[in-house]
Amino acid sequence: MGFFMGNLDTVQKAQKINCNFKGKDILSLDQFSPEDLEILFSLTRKMKIMESKGKTSDILAKKMLTLIFYEPSSRTFGSFCAAIKKLGGQTVEIQNPTQVSSVAKGETLEDTIRVFEAYSDAIIIRHPIAGTAKAASDAAFFIPIINAGDGTGEHPTQALLDLFTIKEQFHALKNLTVLFAGDMLNGRTVHSVLRGLSLFKGNSVYLLSPPSLRLTRADFTMFSQRGLKLIEINHESQIPKEVHVWYWTRVQKERFSDLKEYEKLKNTFTVTKKLLEKYANKNMILMHPLPRVGEIDREVDKDPRALYFRSEIRNGMYTRMALLALVLGKIS
Repeated sequence: MGFFMGNLDTVQKAQKINCNFKGKDILSLDQFSPEDLEILFSLTRKMKIMESKGKTSDILAKKMLTLIFYEPSSRTFGSFCAAIKKLGGQTVEIQNPTQVSSVAKGETLEDTIRVFEAYSDAIIIRHPIAGTAKAASDAAFFIPIINAGDGTGEHPTQALLDLFTIKEQFHALKNLTVLFAGDMLNGRTVHSVLRGLSLFKGNSVYLLSPPSLRLTRADFTMFSQRGLKLIEINHESQIPKEVHVWYWTRVQKERFSDLKEYEKLKNTFTVTKKLLEKYANKNMILMHPLPRVGEIDREVDKDPRALYFRSEIRNGMYTRMALLALVLGKIS
């Protein structure tokens, strides 16, 4: 099944896809250009329409993809599995390999990757240590590696689905004002979405977090040099009224060595109906990569501006369907 990619000439389209997607590792938002995202999001929209009409596709027929998740996951693991199967592909699924695979016997990451690339057309990996996805890509000889989250590093496919969700709402990814709240230091999703926003002009970002969970100074400087206007704030009262996106995140318990410190910080900032009424405008959207652990009251779920259940999760499946089709070279 072929998908036409908008206004690109057929030959130019094929060249662009082959250059920036086909057979490529997906490790970081740094590897994408605005043009790449337009290609991806154009196909994502087509996947979404296809699903809404109940149509099927065999783009990944005869393709076998292995998911190796060293960290717990529900949405990322589940949506990748769904995306693959919706497109006619098959999966090898390994969760918690330290207990259920030869990793428990001492097998190295590199050897695990080389074993499973013998069975697979691509490997999707999640790991608690930043940089592991790159190490996996260095170990693989023949197939692409897709980063499904590497410690405090990045989570590129989550960022892609979030950027798609924002663009659906505002029809652009430039000249936006975005609020991030929660854990800026350890939030790999935050790190990836900021990279994505830095590709577009005129974006301002407010960062609301406890002082100990701010971006590193190196990251703050890097993102500022890329053109993002970053403003660190300490209290909800400093949230400007005309913000397009509230992007809330949890304080990540698994990144703390001192659980007393986690308990002290975990619900520093919480979205309530009262907070929305006081500081949010009627046209903004509220997003969260999930899981939430108390930082958004459940009563907020009914607010039409809250998109984390309403569209963000489904967009994850559509975006991953499009990305896998592009990486595995099945678009014509």
